[in-house]
Parts: sequence; structure tokens; C-alpha cells
Amino acid sequence: MNGEIKGMNDYSPKPRQKAKADGTSNGQIYRTNSLNQEPKSSDELATIRSLLLGLEPHQLKKLYERLDNPQVLPEDISRLLPEAVILRSKQDQQLAESMVTTVETAIQTSIKQDENVLSEAFFPIIGTATRKAVASFIDQMMQSLNQTLEHSLSLESFQWRLEAKRTGKSFAEIVLLRTLVYRVEQIFLIHKQTGLLLQHLVAKQVPIQDPDLVAAMLTAIRDFVQDSFSVKQQDGLQSLQFGELTIWIEEGTQAVLAGIIRGNPPQQLRLVFQAAIEKIHLKLGQEMHEFVGEIEVFQTSQPYLEECLTIQSKSASSKNYRYAWTFLSIVAIASSIWGFFVIREHLRWQNYLQKLSSQPGIVVINTKNHNGKHFIIGMRDPLAIDPNTLISQTDLNPQTVISNWQFYLSLDPQILTKRAEKLLQPPNCLTQS
Repeated sequence: MNGEIKGMNDYSPKPRQKAKADGTSNGQIYRTNSLNQEPKSSDELATIRSLLLGLEPHQLKKLYERLDNPQVLPEDISRLLPEAVILRSKQDQQLAESMVTTVETAIQTSIKQDENVLSEAFFPIIGTATRKAVASFIDQMMQSLNQTLEHSLSLESFQWRLEAKRTGKSFAEIVLLRTLVYRVEQIFLIHKQTGLLLQHLVAKQVPIQDPDLVAAMLTAIRDFVQDSFSVKQQDGLQSLQFGELTIWIEEGTQAVLAGIIRGNPPQQLRLVFQAAIEKIHLKLGQEMHEFVGEIEVFQTSQPYLEECLTIQSKSASSKNYRYAWTFLSIVAIASSIWGFFVIREHLRWQNYLQKLSSQPGIVVINTKNHNGKHFIIGMRDPLAIDPNTLISQTDLNPQTVISNWQFYLSLDPQILTKRAEKLLQPPNCLTQS
């Protein structure tokens, strides 16, 4: 037994010692091979993951880094921000309202830093907008001027001027209101199911309120009438009357056309409204059926709506023209008579001054005319002719001539001869040689 034990002792330690010496035992060899194969397996796993996810190795590395960092990065927000802004803008106006203050502050800061930046940015559109505004203003002014001139010489114009002064309105506005048969001032295209405003057109020089609010009001009135008075669904509201304003409504299957009219519109205008709503349904029926809030597509309906913005004024009567021509004739005759007397008086005055200037011993210094009177200032020798004797020769009215003469001694030969004769008093038998 000792031999067996010895044999075992002789046998057992030998492999252990050998293993310690060269490190080539089975266990050691297995572990060494496992460590050498681990990097190779990791590369293969990364390759498989890249193929499954469709990513490059460097992209896969960024993905791992992103998963390890749960915080929201600016790069992620930059990718989602445009779509988020679009979706939020479709819901309501809170985003736009919240950005107003920020945008205004940014514009003010930009102007303080460099005002040329915004001026250069707006320059391409300011010129075009200004030209359109000036052209529109000139057209309105010419239209108003034509109407004013057309009625300014009639008897009714005096009453209208008094009314304009009493009410504080301009004369052109009074002329338009008094000669107006009817005018379509506003046109609304309203989606029938949602009650939202699709398009809105307004005539020139017409003050407007919030068109969305008006559209909501019309929809509420229409629904109120249908719900309160047991009106059939196919029977819609056709007209409303508010003083001088009339609201005509034409309903289609998908939309409602409402026109704000001032005056007394003819029934033929109904046909224009009906034709417009029919054309809009024919062209945009599918868009109105699929309407979810986008109104840009309905801008193509504006030509049909513009056909409804009509105006009709009273034509000037022939009697007004007779009054005008009579008045103009009287003015022309009166002007001719007045001009004749003025010219004749002027010629007589010039003739009188010419005669005075030709007389010896008289010097004219200054002349002027004021309130039908002729004023003259000059010097006169006592031996010169009396100026008043010349007035009767020129047919001037002596009462209109006011003169102021200062005496002086003239050296004119004729005056000197008269002065010598007065001093020497020669007999009549002497003659001048």
C-alpha cells in the first residue's frame, strides 16, 4: 500500500511540476486560446450589428455613445425643430403670438446695430409696393375728381356741400353716397361645414373689421335660424338688412358666398353670385370636401370672387348739364365785360400818364393803382399846365385820380420863356425873333 501510495506520489506531482514549468496543462491551454479568440468574436459581432441596422461602423459607434447619454442634444432639436414649428402653426396662433415680442426685439436690435441691413433687404419690394400704392391712390383720386366735377355745377351740389359741412364728411364722399345705386363692398367665401373663412375680398376705400370674426358671425346666425325656427336643412339664409347695408348669401354644397352690399342691388346681381359659387364648386369641390384648415389652395377662387365686386352709380341728368352750361355762359359773359372795362380803364390811364410826361414843367415820380383809384406823385412848375385839364381829354373819371404835386422851378426852355415874359411884361407889338 505504501508502494501504491508512493507510486501515486511519484505519479501525481510530475504533471503538476511540468505544468508549472512550461504552463502547458489542459486548463491553461484552454484559457489561453479563449483570450486569443475574444477580439475576433467582438469584431464579428460588430459587423453583424452593422449589417442588421444598416449603419457604418463609425455610425454604429455614435449610436452607442448616444444610447449611453440620455440627455437631449442640440443636434436632435435642430432636426426636429422645422417639423415641430410647422405642426404647431397648423394647430393655433400661440406660436406666432409668442414670437412677436422676440421678433420685434430682434428687429429693433438689428436697426440699432446697422440700419442698412434691413433697408437693403426691403429695398427690392419697397419700390414696387410704393408704385402700386401711388397708382392706386391716383386712380381713386381721379375717380373721385370725375364724380365731383360731374356734379359740382348742379343745384344738388349746393345741398351736398351743406350736408358735407354738417356731417364732417368730404364732398366727394357725399357725392358718392348720393349718386350710388349699389356697391358690393366685401365678399366672403366660407367653408360650410367648419364655418372657417376661405377667401375674403374688399373694395377700395372701404373700412373693414376682422374678416374671420364676420365669417363666424354669419355662420352663427345661419345656424341659429336653422336651429331655432325648425328650418329645413336645404333652406338656407338668403339676406340680412342693416340700415344701408344688405348681406346677400348664396349657399353651395360645400361653401357659402356672402356679399356686403351698400345701396339697392338689383336681382341680376343674384345671378352673378350664383354663377360665382357654382364655378368655385366646379373648380375646387374636391379641395373643399377634403378641407382640413389649409386655405392657400383657395386663392385660385379670387377671379370668380372679383366678378362679384361690382358698383353702379347714377348717371348725370341732362338738366344738370343745362344748368352747368348756363352757369358757365353767365360767368364767361361777366368775365368778358369786366375784362373790357378793366382794359379800357388801363389804356385811358396810360394815355393820361403819357400826356403828363410830354408836358413841360411836369415830372411824374411815382404812380400806382389801388381799389379802383389812380394815385400819382410828381413835381410841377407853377407855370406848367394844370394836370386836371388833361383828365377830361382822356375820358378818365376825375374822382378816381388822386394826385400829389410838389412845386419846383423848371429849366425847360418853354417854361423859362413864360417866366421871362411874366417878369418883363413886354408890349404886344414886340415879337420873338
